[in-house]
Amino acid sequence: MADQVLARETFLLKNRQVDVTLSPTRLSWYPLTAGDALHASDANAVDLSEVIAVTPVEKRCQRSKDGFSDIELTPISCSRFAVHYVQKKRGRIWRPGKVTFKCPDPTVCREWIDRLQERLNQEYLRPRRLLVFVNPFGGKKRGVQIYQQKVAPLFDLARIKADVIVTERAGHARDLLQELELNKLDGIVCVGGDGMFSEILNGLITRTQQEAGVDKDWLAAELVRPHLRIGIIPAGSTDAVSYATVGVNDPVTSALHIIIGDCQPLDVSSVHYRSQLLRYNVSFLGYGFYGDVVRDSDLRRWMGPTRYDYSGFKKFCRRKIYEGEVAFLPCSDQGSSPYDQIRCTEGCLVCKQAGEKDKPTPFNPSEQPRAVETFGPGGWQRVRGRFIAINAATNSCACKKTPKGVSPSAHLADGCTDLILIHATPRYRFLGHLLKHLTDSDRFNHSFIEVYRVREFKFRPVIIEETEDDMVEDEEAGVLSRRNYRRNTRRNSVWNCDGEIIDQPAIDVKVHCQLIKLFARGIEETKQSSCWPVGCFCA
Repeated sequence: MADQVLARETFLLKNRQVDVTLSPTRLSWYPLTAGDALHASDANAVDLSEVIAVTPVEKRCQRSKDGFSDIELTPISCSRFAVHYVQKKRGRIWRPGKVTFKCPDPTVCREWIDRLQERLNQEYLRPRRLLVFVNPFGGKKRGVQIYQQKVAPLFDLARIKADVIVTERAGHARDLLQELELNKLDGIVCVGGDGMFSEILNGLITRTQQEAGVDKDWLAAELVRPHLRIGIIPAGSTDAVSYATVGVNDPVTSALHIIIGDCQPLDVSSVHYRSQLLRYNVSFLGYGFYGDVVRDSDLRRWMGPTRYDYSGFKKFCRRKIYEGEVAFLPCSDQGSSPYDQIRCTEGCLVCKQAGEKDKPTPFNPSEQPRAVETFGPGGWQRVRGRFIAINAATNSCACKKTPKGVSPSAHLADGCTDLILIHATPRYRFLGHLLKHLTDSDRFNHSFIEVYRVREFKFRPVIIEETEDDMVEDEEAGVLSRRNYRRNTRRNSVWNCDGEIIDQPAIDVKVHCQLIKLFARGIEETKQSSCWPVGCFCA
């Protein structure tokens, strides 16, 4: 059934008459004269959900006293209005577009501006006031310039009030989020890289749990969702979260997603050591090779983004092996797999179904693995071995250097993480696995790699640098025996947690389904896929 017509009028567009129609969801215009088609570059319809702003266009005339000097500008009554909207370019790039209509008289012009603005205000959850944190140090140190030149003008156009804070040190944004008034805000925006986003994420979730009286250190706790959405203006080295949720690391594209109020839920993993929360994580956890790389690169920040290439080559040549045990709880009720080669795209059905299901049963220590490998269908499993790397990808972890990501079929909001176990193997085979990240090839098609889609997992290294209490606790949990601790003297790696270092090797990780919401809509696809065509399914 055709959309209801809310208003209809004849306007001029580039000196040609057009029939303009406003429906509850679209603004359409068509040439009135047969064969008088508009230029091919002009769209003939705009979804209201992707209208950035509606503004009056004040034409001014010039009057000169002597014909040459003292030019005086005198405003003429407004009879034109401009509709600013999202233009979708190739490669998922968005740019602001504009179409200007000339009305019969100023009264009609004002009426149409009011009608359009009313639709935008009523139907779409658009932010009106934002708190913006700008990291001046991340990536190529262009955060302030990117915001001032590319983002702020768009926010002004959309009449968004932005309170801007330029951070002065690491942890500055996280600390401020514990004390600032947030109730009057519609969202928080970070201008920076993945580290800056992680800082804001951790600060916002921590404050939400404190205000709700939730014990964040308890692994089994059901965390409370923050009511504020988070926006990301990419200005870092990798910008993996932006790639995974928008498809590009383009500041203008991300700003437009924020302006139109897009909403994308996102899973968050809580990382614990014994009875203490260490961090919240949304993208990547890596022990072994990737942990060693981030530890080495952290000593070479003066090198800029190239430090990752240098440290990666250095650690690849050394190829350390780490012994340990991984226990995990598979996502047995999921209709997806890390091997199915189905990408999470805009309106993903797998993520939508995960959000509609009941929350997982709270963790019960009595269900941890002991002397057996599996506790029945859907129960805990464990793998012992010697590993080059142990990785967990809560989303694809795509970036410019790895277009398909660490785990191409990982989902943004299915309540699971892809656990990737890379066993000890000759260096040339590991190199083959790494090189596949640069292409569309199946990076898991190796005998030394195991991949599981899990809700929780635990890792215990085989070491001797543990206290007596640690040995007793882990032995009671059934994860490692005292004998295992005494047989190996290898030093530990560290965990790469979204680019930050976690020194404790023995960690417990739990995925919290759709804990936060971003100003995003998932990766847009032009071809039909297994995902739903709708963009936001946030409640």
